[in-house]
Amino acid sequence: MQVLKNKICDLSKLLNLIKKLKNDDKKIVFANGCFDIIHVGHVRYLEEAKSLGDILIVGINNDESESQLKGHGRPIMPEGDRAEIVAALECVNHIVLFSDLTVENLLRIIKPAIHAKGTDYTAETVPERDIVLSYGGQVAITGDRKDHSTTDIISKIQQQF
Repeated sequence: MQVLKNKICDLSKLLNLIKKLKNDDKKIVFANGCFDIIHVGHVRYLEEAKSLGDILIVGINNDESESQLKGHGRPIMPEGDRAEIVAALECVNHIVLFSDLTVENLLRIIKPAIHAKGTDYTAETVPERDIVLSYGGQVAITGDRKDHSTTDIISKIQQQF
């Protein structure tokens, strides 16, 4: 249990880790999302993202930002639970919760070698693309087709029960 909690970092601890990782020439990949109800699409997205580098850092929207993004009734699970579940995935090295509606500020600070986004984007439509390219990073699209979504799972549960 403690191992999982050690993966979850505040930004200052994460920045210290990143400095060491970059000094050790580790290739950092960054992925992000709400991860409200984990499904196979999330797992495939994160596993493929990790395959692109040495270290996978996952930014997770905190409760307030997820509520603003997804609307009334969200999140289903509180941020601490979501972070712990994502931390349980072997492919994930570190997690940081964030309160912004986008990851632009985190990308400017972390400057990962690769910013991975899901297949609901193309390399040209990733909102943070210009920021990533501005510091010499790359954008990668990872995971399988967008056939899975938390919103769809919630709708199915509501319809059946």
